[in-house]
Amino acid sequence: MKNTFALILLLIISTGLHGQKFDGLALTPPMGWNSWNHFGCNVDEKMIQETADAMVTSGMKDAGYTYVVIDDCWHGERDSLGFIRPDPGRFPSGMKALADYIHSRGLKFGIYSDAGAKTCGGRPGSRGYEYQDALTYASWGVDYLKYDWCSTGELNAKEAYTTMRDALYRAKRPVVLSICEWGDNEPWTWAKDIGHLWRISGDIHHCFDCQWDHGIWSSWGVVQILEMRKNIRQYSGPDHWNDFDMMEVGNGMSAGEDRAHFSLWCMMASPLIAGNDLRKMSKETVDILTNKEVIAVNQDQLGIQGYKMLDLGDLEVWVKPLKDSGLAVCFLNRALIPESIGFDWKEYPIDDGFSKLKIDFNKATYQIRDLWAKKPAGTTNQEFKAIVPGHDVIMLKLFR
Repeated sequence: MKNTFALILLLIISTGLHGQKFDGLALTPPMGWNSWNHFGCNVDEKMIQETADAMVTSGMKDAGYTYVVIDDCWHGERDSLGFIRPDPGRFPSGMKALADYIHSRGLKFGIYSDAGAKTCGGRPGSRGYEYQDALTYASWGVDYLKYDWCSTGELNAKEAYTTMRDALYRAKRPVVLSICEWGDNEPWTWAKDIGHLWRISGDIHHCFDCQWDHGIWSSWGVVQILEMRKNIRQYSGPDHWNDFDMMEVGNGMSAGEDRAHFSLWCMMASPLIAGNDLRKMSKETVDILTNKEVIAVNQDQLGIQGYKMLDLGDLEVWVKPLKDSGLAVCFLNRALIPESIGFDWKEYPIDDGFSKLKIDFNKATYQIRDLWAKKPAGTTNQEFKAIVPGHDVIMLKLFR
């Protein structure tokens, strides 16, 4: 106890010193799983262990998923010195044992807290306890922290998240910091040196095109979040990502809607954090979440967020520059009925001022691969013809 108290005192004395973010932890968008979308507050160590097992046995780990993140409601009470403890009924073995189990599976362990006095689920938040919590997380072996924004009153967001960043750095265990203040304070303009990813919207809902009104706030469908923030792609890149929220793949939408959702999150270089029950996935869900060719678009080393190049009514064309002058192209059908494509590449040159990618298909021929059909789809010398089912996509990779 004396050693712990001395370490707290040392951290308190050093709070005036400038901390920093752990660099290089998220050079491509983080991939993993989070408990909130499917389980809400119904979390316990058995379910988390089973989820880690399923991440391995389903092929998700091999596809690149790394983090197993417990969201809200794991908390118990703080002890007499203010240290947070897990709920003993839900996590009887303790968080260190759970982290060790997850690490033994070749995965990384994530946890949740809040910048306010209370979490969104009413559990103890980190306000006033940032350095103690950072020490605790380090002792448990935490690799990822999702840090929420409930019960924050008049707190300044940039300062609050900087405090936790500095606390994590002083605790000396590298931790990915996920900023979750819903885009209210435009974190893309200030958070690059604070966190590794930041939410750009309120919570997602398991629907393709809807708004779920909770009274004073709303949850949003896939296409609503996709359209919510304009002109922020320049703020996203290696080690600092625009986060379009945890995914709803496998949570009740159709297979086509799940495929479109996953494709668009890959196109937008969003972190790929699954939010379903990994223990009970259909083959369709597994095939979507583990499509390595689509994931490669998300994980492309350039780290360029995609953008909507053409709006043809219900049919949209999204593009994402890739390394080696490659290009991902996603045809999105927002309607419920199928849409026919007759796309002449030579009529639509690429001129992306942000990435500096320019392609004139009259002068350059690209090979085309259909990433969901997993087969060649001709070249840009020919018109691309296909039918996009309702609420679905066709996703292509162009390369030379």
